[in-house]
Amino acid sequence: MEATVLVLFSLLLLAGQQACAASGAAGGGDGFSVELIHRDSPRSPFHDPALSPQARMLAAARRSIQGQVLARGSASAPGAAPAPASGGAAGGSGGVESKIITQSFEYLMSVSVGTPATQMLAIADTGSDLVWFDCRSNGSVFAPSRSSTYEVVGCQSDACQALDRASCDADSDCQYQYSYGDGSHIVGVLSTETFTFASAAAAAASQVVSVPHLDFGCSTYLAGSFRADGLVGLGGGPLSLVSQLGSATQFGRRFSYCLIPSAAAAADNVSSTLNFGANAVVSEPGAASTPLVPGEIDTYYTVALESVAVGGKTVASNESAIIVDSGTTLTFLDPALLKALVGELGRRINLTRADPPEKLLEVCYDVSGRPEEEWGIPDVALRFGGGGVVTLRPENTFVLVQEDTLCLAMAAVTGDQPVSIIGNIAQQNFHVGYDLDARTVTFAPADCAHSSPAASS
Repeated sequence: MEATVLVLFSLLLLAGQQACAASGAAGGGDGFSVELIHRDSPRSPFHDPALSPQARMLAAARRSIQGQVLARGSASAPGAAPAPASGGAAGGSGGVESKIITQSFEYLMSVSVGTPATQMLAIADTGSDLVWFDCRSNGSVFAPSRSSTYEVVGCQSDACQALDRASCDADSDCQYQYSYGDGSHIVGVLSTETFTFASAAAAAASQVVSVPHLDFGCSTYLAGSFRADGLVGLGGGPLSLVSQLGSATQFGRRFSYCLIPSAAAAADNVSSTLNFGANAVVSEPGAASTPLVPGEIDTYYTVALESVAVGGKTVASNESAIIVDSGTTLTFLDPALLKALVGELGRRINLTRADPPEKLLEVCYDVSGRPEEEWGIPDVALRFGGGGVVTLRPENTFVLVQEDTLCLAMAAVTGDQPVSIIGNIAQQNFHVGYDLDARTVTFAPADCAHSSPAASS
């Protein structure tokens, strides 16, 4: 009898410890925050110390335009990855067809995986769902065989069924293949693990939150240039980290970020913040919310753009769907809308036009010898469905891409890039919150360098 009571007590204690691990986090028991590292930060594997701030911005614009050539990944698509060596997940015609994914990304996040935990620095991507890490045997960062909590997901599981298409190996394990817009491929086995997140707050560096049994892709074959340890999908689909945290914890399906201007992130080695649960609530003064609307791809956060105003004057009022994406640098607009916007800006800005470097951007100005207060750049107001208005300051609409060349950080939607997108320059110094349960996106002006706990770490 005593032994039975002891066993029951031990099980209850273990359950309580697991519950605490899933709820104890920075900022309280119902939310947590982690650092969001810009790819140009010295802490990023993509950092190039030889580039000037203007050259980094030009490179980001180049990635944004080139990376928006969208492609549907398919195991049978031309140029698909060859089957990996024996022991890895096979490709073949039964692989998973990914949702539309772009190659462009700008932010990374740290997450520890497994027991004992292995720290990973992964791409944070609001434009995709699947979480995956490099599991290749030749010097991989994450080795499943060394983790006591690693499990493989079966073909009949709900997680496997959530993939567009899945194939089964001889052991009925769920296999996937994703293809990206730049021709890169990943192949692997859907698995589960314990994820551990460290607090972004310097004062709470010892606080962590651990969540067991989260689904992720253990990639055994990678074709392409992946210098990060993997990718964390933050999209709206069922396999994204956000959706899984909502199912496995009390955090709900909500997250937010506050993006520090990229030039400061690269020069000052400070990080933005990615928030989950209660920490993701956007409650700052001036917060504006807009409902999510159905889009062609469930992964994407699509909202309705109703009108655009320049300096208080409405220049376009045709409602259109637009995606909010942190992984895209530039903002992409319908050509007619962009033309009207550019025309009104040209009438108000007191600067001489300049040739765009590499002809990447449509509108540039020569600012040599002119102090910033003389530029005359007006605010641009975006009115969304539901009446929410987001006012973009000059830092959200124009960027220096050469020492004396200031360019509009917007481009026209094209056949190669057929989707309207609000990019991350437009979102800098805003607290942007996504609530998948309430089906809203909320924007609030913020000084992200000072309001972010990661900025003081």
